[in-house]
Formats: sequence, C-alpha cells, structure tokens
Amino acid sequence: MKILVIGDSCKDVFIYGKANRLCPEAPVPVFIPQRKTETGGMAANVYENIESLGVEVDLVTNSEVITKTRYVEEKTNHQIIRVDSDASKSKRVEGLEHIPFENYCAVIISDYNKGFLEYDDIEYICSKHDTVFIDTKKIVNEKMLGARFIKINEHEYENNIAAGQYFDQFYDKLIVTMSGKGCKYKDKVFHVEEVEVRDNSGAGDTFISGLAIQYCRTNDIESAIIYGNECATIAVQHKGVTKVGKHLKALP
Repeated sequence: MKILVIGDSCKDVFIYGKANRLCPEAPVPVFIPQRKTETGGMAANVYENIESLGVEVDLVTNSEVITKTRYVEEKTNHQIIRVDSDASKSKRVEGLEHIPFENYCAVIISDYNKGFLEYDDIEYICSKHDTVFIDTKKIVNEKMLGARFIKINEHEYENNIAAGQYFDQFYDKLIVTMSGKGCKYKDKVFHVEEVEVRDNSGAGDTFISGLAIQYCRTNDIESAIIYGNECATIAVQHKGVTKVGKHLKALP
C-alpha cells in the first residue's frame, strides 16, 4: 500500500509561554516565550500522519516556505495570536504528467488554495486515478466530479452553499466533518467519542490521512470514516499539530 499526497504545505510553529498580565500601553497580553515546536503543516501534515501510521507515502508540494506561527499560553492552551509569513502563496505545480499515478492505491489532494493547485490540475489528477480524495478550501465545482470522495468542514460547507453549490452531483462523494459532532456522509452522521480537546490544529489533515489508509485496506467508506474519526479524535487531545501514529500504533 502506497499513497500519494499532492498539495500546499507550510511549516507550523507553536511558541508556548506565559501571559500573566496586560500591557499598560494597550489592552493586550504580555507574552513571555518559553518553548517552541515546529512541524510540517497542511499537505506536509497529511504526509507525516500517513508516514507515522507505517504506510508508504510520497509528497508533491510547493518549494516556497509558508510559515504559520501560533503564540499559545502554556497553562490554558489559549492561542493569543497567529502570525503568517509574507510568503502566503505558492507557485503552481509543474510536472503532473510525469507522476506514475498507477503506483499508488490512493491519491490525496490536500488543497489549501494557496496557488499550488488550480481547478484544471485537480481535474487532471482525478482523471489519472480511480481513488482520489479531495480536501479543499476552494468552492467545489464540476472539475472535481472525477474524485472518489470530497472532504470539507462545516464552515467550508456553508461557504459553498452561500456560493450556490448545493452538491446535487456530489451526494455520494461528499463527507462533511463537524468537529466534536463527528462527520456526515449521505445524510448519516458518524459520531465521535466525547473527549477533552486541547488543539484542533491539523485535525482535518489527520482525518483524511486515516480515511484514505482505511479505504485502501477495506474499500469500505463507512469503515474508513470511523477510522478517520478515531485518528482525528486522538489528534485533538494533544497540543499543537500531532502525528497520530505516535499515539495509535496498530491499525484495526
């Protein structure tokens, strides 16, 4: 089993520290940094989650370094501010025609809409493989009809509806994640265990990683959704952007 991930990547930086008082010059916390973590984010987070679960995976992503830095109060885990780097856009992908798509059991398009993938690129990828999973920040359109499944979150779903996309043609493809409420597929809600949430960062990446792995193993989307939910539930119980394989060693 081998999976290909294509999409925009970033560097997720978390700076943890103390914030015990307000600045006298303005009503903002005085933050004292104490420790720092750095991990791959967006498509790189999908890649690293799949790898952490012991599955072979390749990544096609941008060369530009996009950095998201979050300042977090250690004791409360409250995120004070996120600072993004100036390099917020990627150059468009090149060389898709040279990828041996037949070598992979599934392809994950992790599209954060930073410029790396255009609609035509997504359509081309979908035409080259029968099992393409799309996780996109774009408005879903007919260029994505070749995908096997499309995963978006509740906020993205509402944005699509506001843009006039009612998903009539995507009924059997659309998976909508709903944070602590689980996710919905074909009007069925797949609930998740109620847990203490420490950080939602990267939970969607973790979900689609588990989803694709289990679908490759079983060809059963309901089993894949349950496993994806399990992976995401584990991820949100840890600070920062975690790699679920560190906490979930054995596949079901």
